[in-house]
Amino acid sequence: MTLATLLLEHPFPDDVPLLHSADTTLTAGAARRDARDVAATLRKAGVGPGHAVAVQLPNGPAAITAMFGVWLAGAVFVPVNPRSPERELQSILDATRPAVLLAGANERDTPELLADARVYDPGVAFVTWTSGTTGAPKPVLHTHTNYLELLDRVLAPLRGSRPQGNADGRRTPNLVPVSLALNAGIYNVLFGLRAGAEVVVMDRFEPRTFAELVGRFSIRSTVLPPAAMAMLSDDPTVVDLAPLRYVRSITAPLSPLQARRFGAKFGIVVLNGYGQAEIGEVIGWTAADAREHPDKLGAVGRPHPGVSIKIAPEPGARATSEVGAAAEPTGPKGPGDRPTDEGGGARATRQIGRLLVRPPSTAVGIAADRVDDEGYIDTGDLARVDDDGFVWIEGRAGDVINRGGNKVFPEHVEEVLRLVAGVTEAAVVGVPDERLGEVPVAYVVTAFDVSDEDLVEACRAHLAPYKIPVVFRRVDALPRSEVGKVLRRELVQRQAEPPR
Repeated sequence: MTLATLLLEHPFPDDVPLLHSADTTLTAGAARRDARDVAATLRKAGVGPGHAVAVQLPNGPAAITAMFGVWLAGAVFVPVNPRSPERELQSILDATRPAVLLAGANERDTPELLADARVYDPGVAFVTWTSGTTGAPKPVLHTHTNYLELLDRVLAPLRGSRPQGNADGRRTPNLVPVSLALNAGIYNVLFGLRAGAEVVVMDRFEPRTFAELVGRFSIRSTVLPPAAMAMLSDDPTVVDLAPLRYVRSITAPLSPLQARRFGAKFGIVVLNGYGQAEIGEVIGWTAADAREHPDKLGAVGRPHPGVSIKIAPEPGARATSEVGAAAEPTGPKGPGDRPTDEGGGARATRQIGRLLVRPPSTAVGIAADRVDDEGYIDTGDLARVDDDGFVWIEGRAGDVINRGGNKVFPEHVEEVLRLVAGVTEAAVVGVPDERLGEVPVAYVVTAFDVSDEDLVEACRAHLAPYKIPVVFRRVDALPRSEVGKVLRRELVQRQAEPPR
């Protein structure tokens, strides 16, 4: 079975609408026909099994059918953002060495076969990229088998509950508000099709268009990046998102403050989740957990079925104190570990340490130094687990600031700064200091003038003295990746610039 079967064997009859954008609709039959046409075009051009095909099309039904056409041809899908500059496009082509590029209006014309095409191993479905927040983005190879497992891993607890549907009995469509050039976009398209639902994609996120699509397609549950939630919270023209009831945060960390703002404005339950490009979504929420644990706002949820996690101590950390164990779990135990059973049940610990995950399957090519002897993958994130098994992400291990031996978590300081009237965004990074090793510096975006005294006063009210930034710098905007993550490395590079 390949991912192509999610379209070819979708339960909708040929005459039923399946793929939508704001102004285009394809029936299931038309989508299957268009995908077969793309596959025929690729074969005519000389594309064979294992060849990569780069696709640079705007978000919409045509981009989805092109993706499935690549798989029907036995090839590997390489998504490229149509807004990428020429230099970035060339970098992707050099790294993936596709046989052809489908772009713009020529996706139905026979493309030119490119030189030096790479032949990928059998089973590879598509290539995405790591976020690049701490270094250069790296390619990630996803296989058909592993990605199908990932989809079913997340769908498994949902299939046991009563499905939400529209008045005609069909499942609620899956609204995809992010680029199909991203793993998050591809995942949510495939998730909707695997669930037997329609799929609605946005060309680019715009608050009023999002609200209109929610109403038109009776969307009850969807995904949103934190940046999109902030745009909706700040837009005075969007006052209602009915019938939307649940939003899952994706692609970047969601602060409790942003979740509260969004939830208060629209009366919507905001749920976190956790995953990475290489391992997929491994931790998340169910609707039942949302109903039973409203006090867990800010947690990323509990491990999905089949996923094991543990917390490993940072060097020099004290041994873990484990509480709440109903029974002694099997398996090795050491300082900082939080042993789990295979179903995600676990003993709890309040120790903050590195989050290690062992999912049933992963993408291809994870660096060996990230995997321990038991097959656990080091995520690079710091986390803790509470008594009920909910996982709380504390930040990236590489982002923690060591100020003279005292650990400063940037996210904790940023949350306080966002409480100050006039501060719309904040990011804290560590910069070298001859005496203390590192000190925190804050970059803030403000809607109007905010004094350093106001910022320091807020920090003193909520934080230990060593966590207070030594400098506050005003910027017009924080540097962000395509999915909205703050590029801290760029802020660190700015530290030599004089304060504004």
